[in-house]
Amino acid sequence: MNLFLSTAVAVALATPVLAETAAPDTLSTLRGTYESAGAEPWYGGFGHREFVFADGNWSLTFTHALDPDMTLRTFQFRTGGPYTVGDPSAEVEGAFRTVFREDWKHLTLLTPDPALATAFGMADCRLTVNLEADISSTGCAAWRPVAECGEDHDILAMDPSGLRFGVRPADNDMCSADKTPTALLPAVVKRLPLN
Repeated sequence: MNLFLSTAVAVALATPVLAETAAPDTLSTLRGTYESAGAEPWYGGFGHREFVFADGNWSLTFTHALDPDMTLRTFQFRTGGPYTVGDPSAEVEGAFRTVFREDWKHLTLLTPDPALATAFGMADCRLTVNLEADISSTGCAAWRPVAECGEDHDILAMDPSGLRFGVRPADNDMCSADKTPTALLPAVVKRLPLN
């Protein structure tokens, strides 16, 4: 069984958005790097999310590991493109429906263990350990090709705790508007610039 698809995706219990949230024009013009405050539970292990925003574009680097110190790394996924903040979420006050285009998708297998590659559904993706592969046209595991799934339909909010995205479903499929999340994950926090 594919561990990637069978493991619950929620990082933690969904958390409510705070009363004081950012307006859509603020979310549409984000600039900076936002990252996990620490290791978060993801896919039967732990993960670190890093989002970069600039000029109406976004990118995500997600790194997965088996341990909370993030030393036993298994894979890294990267994607990005333009994004559009839309209408308020009917389910989550203070959050806005947001479409994140995924113009490209890259995946790096970080473990030489073939059993782990199989467990994550990556055994048949022709990946070379520690070498990033462009999976935009082929897909791999739960990531479908860009031609089949070039948009991530999410919700987005920003409150004093940080920038918040929606809780992903267990199958990781947010390729259409009907898959838009109805709850928020804990915040990613803005990385301060170097002095």
